[in-house]
Amino acid sequence: MDTKLTLKLNQEVIEKAKQYASDKKLSLSRLIENYLNSLTSDKSNKNELEISPFVKSLSDGNKYSIPTDYDYKKDRADYLDKKYK
Repeated sequence: MDTKLTLKLNQEVIEKAKQYASDKKLSLSRLIENYLNSLTSDKSNKNELEISPFVKSLSDGNKYSIPTDYDYKKDRADYLDKKYK
C-alpha cells in the first residue's frame, strides 16, 4: 500500500534529484523509495553480492599492500620485454 510522505529539502537538491530520476527514467518517488529500501533492507538479502576477503583487504590495505617504492612502469616494461622476445 502506497502512503503519502511530505519532506522538506533544499530546492537545489530537489532539482538535481528530479534530473537524476528523469535520466534514469524513474519517478522521484520511486527513486527515494528504492534508496530508503536499500538503507533498511536486510543484509542477508540473497540478491546482494558478497564481497570477497581479497577485495575487502584491498580497501583496508592489510594483507596485500603495495610497497611504497614499487615502480609499476619498470615492472610493465620488463613484462613486455619478456613477452615480445
